Amino acid sequence: MAIDPATGRRISPWPFVGLILLVSSFFLYAASGLLAPAWAVAVLMLTWVAMLVLCFVWWSSHPKRTVALGIMSFVWWWVAITAGGILLDWTA
Repeated sequence: MAIDPATGRRISPWPFVGLILLVSSFFLYAASGLLAPAWAVAVLMLTWVAMLVLCFVWWSSHPKRTVALGIMSFVWWWVAITAGGILLDWTA
């Protein structure tokens, strides 16, 4: 673990891992227009922004939750696109 020279506290790597996962899922959300209508892409992008804000809120207080959030961003995208394709008959 690294030590913050300004405060002397340990720096956890978990928020960085969570942020990397979350940012890497952005490309799926941004490319969803190939699979979903514009309104669904807008909703997906809003949920991604909400997850990004939550990641920064949890940065110091709950660093390991950011990793779960990053993983959930992939799961949520898959569930939303699959459910929309099946239930709402989205076609490309």
